[in-house]
Amino acid sequence: MPPWFARLRSGATACALAGLLAACSSPYHYADPASPHHLADRFTNWGESGPSPTVPWYEALGRNLRGDFRPTREPEGGYAAFAERWRVPLTPDQLQPPPQGQARLAWLGHAGVLLQVDGQNVLIDPQLSDYAGPLPWLSARRRVPAPIAPEELPRIDLLLVTHNHYDHLDAATLARLRAAGQDPRVLVPLGLKAWFEAQGWSGVEELDWWDTRQLGALGVMLIPSQHWSKRTPTDTNQTLWGGWALTWARPGGAAPWRFVHTGDTAWNQALYQHIAQRLGGPVDLLALPVGAYEPRDFMRRHHLNPGEAVQLLQTLQARQAFGIHWGTFELSHEPFDQPPRDLAQALAAQQVAPERVWLLRQGETRPLPF
Repeated sequence: MPPWFARLRSGATACALAGLLAACSSPYHYADPASPHHLADRFTNWGESGPSPTVPWYEALGRNLRGDFRPTREPEGGYAAFAERWRVPLTPDQLQPPPQGQARLAWLGHAGVLLQVDGQNVLIDPQLSDYAGPLPWLSARRRVPAPIAPEELPRIDLLLVTHNHYDHLDAATLARLRAAGQDPRVLVPLGLKAWFEAQGWSGVEELDWWDTRQLGALGVMLIPSQHWSKRTPTDTNQTLWGGWALTWARPGGAAPWRFVHTGDTAWNQALYQHIAQRLGGPVDLLALPVGAYEPRDFMRRHHLNPGEAVQLLQTLQARQAFGIHWGTFELSHEPFDQPPRDLAQALAAQQVAPERVWLLRQGETRPLPF
């Protein structure tokens, strides 16, 4: 047993850990020799012939206890000053339907995005709680307050979730949405329908990579990402993970407008070259992860660093991107104010115009020209 385990001495902590160890997911029943990522007992990453490298629960817990998932310092001026600079309150009035033929983006912090397009409100990975994790002591603390409450969001037509990690799939936020009367269509990767139904949701559909659905003029496709899934110590890669590609059929037969939310991903050049081919054209707007990348010996298997994020932007031929997955939760070693610096250096090194990646404030909205 690892030596740090001796720290877990209190009765409350032991009971909580026992509950986590006893937790289990729905039985895996997706084995399919015709689908290489459907192994006999779990999912794996695109292009891999065997199980994806994973992190034993005790290693993750040990790293958490020794501080691997907390910044090495506060941002300059402290967290309050950082929040003052990088957050703006978002009000329901700002989320009224945009004019016909226009679209709007709102960044809700971390990976949370509200996309208003074609008269539809599409919500992706909403996480508006004070921490991300199963228990407060075993969680990532939110350092920038959520810019809006779940109850204040407009009617949601489509809810998309990329994977089951707690900073992307938050039971408390979703419960508050349901309590507020939200009843959207819900699309999730394979294996997550049972979790949603256990929480009282209906109208949930599971998708495999490359599966598509239609919502009016919006096409929705689940695309692969280089990642993994885990919500309890016993359910590693029992549910699928991915990103979302949306296309809007513009009137008049013009080329479709394309939006991609990558979800969590590490760098895999062959994968993203393949995705670019499958998409069939440049991406008009890309939700690009630019944070939670240190310590690199651990995070390189799970998250992009800013240099890799710029490579992904270029591989997908993204005309415009905006940074997500940074400056919200204590998830990694780099300070909250480090990603903007590292991103600026990566853009310059790869000769990409800095205005091609927006760094929005949490709660900020942007009109999206077509």
